[in-house]
Amino acid sequence: MSTTAFKGAFINNAWVEEAGASDISVDNPATGKCCGTISALTAVSANAALEAAKSAAEGWGKMSMNDRATAIAAYAAKLRAHREEIVALLIQETGKVTGNAEYDFDMLPNCLDFHVEEAKRNYGSVIPSMDGGALSYTKYSAVGVVAAVLTWNFPILNLAYKLGPILATGCTTVIKPSEVTPLATSRCIELITGTGIPAGVVNCVNGTGLALVQPLCASKIPRLLTTIGSSVMGRRMIGYGATSIKRFSLELGGDCPVLIFADCDLEAAVNDIVGLKYDNGGQICVSPNRVLVERSVYEKFIEMAAAKAKGYVHGSGADDGAVLQPVCSQQSLDRLVGYVDDAVAKGARKICGGAKADREGFFLEATILADTTKDMKCSCEEIFGPILTVQPFETADEAFTKANDSDMGLSGYVYTSSLATTLRAEEELMCGNVLINGIIYSIELPHGGVKESGYGKDISHLSLRDYYEIRRVSIKRSGM
Repeated sequence: MSTTAFKGAFINNAWVEEAGASDISVDNPATGKCCGTISALTAVSANAALEAAKSAAEGWGKMSMNDRATAIAAYAAKLRAHREEIVALLIQETGKVTGNAEYDFDMLPNCLDFHVEEAKRNYGSVIPSMDGGALSYTKYSAVGVVAAVLTWNFPILNLAYKLGPILATGCTTVIKPSEVTPLATSRCIELITGTGIPAGVVNCVNGTGLALVQPLCASKIPRLLTTIGSSVMGRRMIGYGATSIKRFSLELGGDCPVLIFADCDLEAAVNDIVGLKYDNGGQICVSPNRVLVERSVYEKFIEMAAAKAKGYVHGSGADDGAVLQPVCSQQSLDRLVGYVDDAVAKGARKICGGAKADREGFFLEATILADTTKDMKCSCEEIFGPILTVQPFETADEAFTKANDSDMGLSGYVYTSSLATTLRAEEELMCGNVLINGIIYSIELPHGGVKESGYGKDISHLSLRDYYEIRRVSIKRSGM
């Protein structure tokens, strides 16, 4: 298999090499073999990229909405013309199945289209004057330079969630892709050349988080720091950013609870939860982490979930049937096996799976652990892998107490036919996304967490608020 290389940083619409920078190998998790390389850049490149974004900010921010929309549309069209190439890169660096990789890619041009249309309708407000002495209104202006740190599970979707509102609002940016999956992201970013988006509006620095996140965040140039990543990364970015007053938009870790009540459509619940758990190798921030099942249907749920889990085969690329993708690295695989061993040692029942699949690559068997408890790592840490944990509850009070017993609060799922339980979930479940009787995610729906899962919103019209300054303008009436 041929490999793909991106040398240096993408600054002012060109790749600029950094003297002395070493290479980082990018491995295909389905084979464990190298599929590409990037440069391990340092603060030198980070600072140069920030300066380029700063220089481009005024011109891009003052460009008319129509002109920005034309340039962004040209970029979206160019991306779509390269769809097959980019999907192939995604499959190589992530081990995704084809349908998953296509969904990942499609979010980028779709987000570019969506956020431009939302920005066109982001109207200010006229504020009545109490004494009639002034005309006052609100005005939206681009925040300015945005430093964006992305994670590896959905490389292009994560880019889309940030780049859509950045470009639509007139901001400029420096993107730091994950060093685990930087290839498709780098290719998407370099395709911005020749689209009418000026040089310096979008810049990209590759390398490790330890080398780049601190200089990107500590610089006084960016006005907004944003990420899709772990809570640990979010806290680091807040700390590094304290050199100046900055804004933050953070979508952080998930510890997502699922509440299965006995009165629900159990088959539908099993299909939803098992499907979401094993999608993308379990590496989804909104993946079910703690499944709480009412005692009277507890064993039935486990039986039905296990029957579906045992139907999964391991693979990458072709996605006929139930295909379980690899996890991102050997380190991640070892961590997940450690979760299983820890849970079993503390009394959990291993219903199925729990070991590395007998094949090349970083594949874990589809795993179900029953009777999990709070003292097990898999019940109090974000799993981010194909391990479904299940525990019983007796009453609704117990279910909601356990569901909220977490520092995280990204998504929570409830399955019930009771209106009273539904309304209680809407009121009590402390998650940024509360989903009742279905897995419901879409570009027009605000996405974000509470508590340690961050703040700010991705996608939907609400995401634009993070990238705008809202200014009040008042004009005194003559003679008043």
